[in-house]
Amino acid sequence: MIPLISIKNASMGYEGKTVLSDLSLDIYEKDYVCIVGENGSGKTTLMKCLLGLIQPLSGKIEYGSGLKQNEIGYLPQKTVLQKDFPASVSEVVLSGCLNNRHTLFYSREQKNIAAKNMELTGIYPLRKKCFRELSGGQQQRALLSRALCATSKLLILDEPVTGLDPKATSDMYSLIKDLNRKGITIIMVSHDVTASVNNASKILHLSRSNYFYGSAHQYLHSDIGKKFMITSCPCDDCQHNRSSVKGAAK
Repeated sequence: MIPLISIKNASMGYEGKTVLSDLSLDIYEKDYVCIVGENGSGKTTLMKCLLGLIQPLSGKIEYGSGLKQNEIGYLPQKTVLQKDFPASVSEVVLSGCLNNRHTLFYSREQKNIAAKNMELTGIYPLRKKCFRELSGGQQQRALLSRALCATSKLLILDEPVTGLDPKATSDMYSLIKDLNRKGITIIMVSHDVTASVNNASKILHLSRSNYFYGSAHQYLHSDIGKKFMITSCPCDDCQHNRSSVKGAAK
């Protein structure tokens, strides 16, 4: 099987300063990868490299299955600007179509794609409302719909539940998992290690000295995983006990 993304001996950073060293891993279609780790461990740097915003200092990142960088859907961390868009929900979602085609006007095809994605995320009935009038959870669903307009293959999500209440957080995790079941590959940066283990198929844990990449089950049994977890393992075939989160990765 050809990887959707293959990172080969890549070192990443800014202005010659290395943040991540010698990273090698493969991400396949339909994977659900959560990236966790301490502040400054390189999560944002890795995302920028995957999106093509910066280039690796050494090594390389290869894309398979016909994936192009402008076909990656991206949901950044929520900002004040995003919360206060002076536009309708439909207009916000439609703007995601411009990732693939630069035009002043939206085609019927693009409008259909936007409508489909609003239905997929459950915010189609709100399409005519002003974006800034939505709740935090509804805004994130709209922005997720916008990201989906750019892709049918891969979503990169940067802490998509930040600032959401528990119900909206649970709903967002369920929606992301459902999109993954429908065939979309997910790469998500998260500060919630427990939720990452419960939802993702693979964990990438970055630290300043090394990294772990493997299944959620393997992560729980790894040295770095044991340091971060305390509650019982969610794996059906595992009786290993882990301690609750010692320090949520950010």
